Amino acid sequence: HTRSASVSGLGDVYKRQSTICPMNESSVRMATVAARAADEKLATNIAVLDVTQPLTITDLFVIASAETERQVQAIVDEIEFQMKEAGYKPAKREGVRESRWSLLDYTDIVVHVMRDEEREFYGLDKLYADCPIVPIEGIEPYERPVKWEDEVDVRSVDSIDEIPLAAPEPDRDEL
Repeated sequence: HTRSASVSGLGDVYKRQSTICPMNESSVRMATVAARAADEKLATNIAVLDVTQPLTITDLFVIASAETERQVQAIVDEIEFQMKEAGYKPAKREGVRESRWSLLDYTDIVVHVMRDEEREFYGLDKLYADCPIVPIEGIEPYERPVKWEDEVDVRSVDSIDEIPLAAPEPDRDEL
């Protein structure tokens, strides 16, 4: 798992909050194959996120949604087929049998394909909302929901008390 100092042909570097971040060209190539394969099977809300800052185990997340388990499976099958054709083999596969949230780990990128309900419930996009979006040519640009702008960045809090509860706090007699 290496990171190149510079990348040619794919936008070289991109800026995020006055920080210049080099992109790993091979990771972007892999993510492009996966994102385009997902798009071919009508995945929605395809996001490629640069997770190099919060994670050291991978460069990019490719996240895609589908309405049904059958569509999740079709998207996963197409991604695996096209990645294999491009010479990439997953190091690990999770959730492929259930087809609600499937994960394909290609080491430098991790692909998450999930039903809309699982994506909303688990909030993977929200958890990594501080990570830069990597644009992929030919894929509709991913836009984060505006409602997240006012929410707490969980990586920047000093205390857990600064993170709002997902549900109302229970009464003392309910504890």
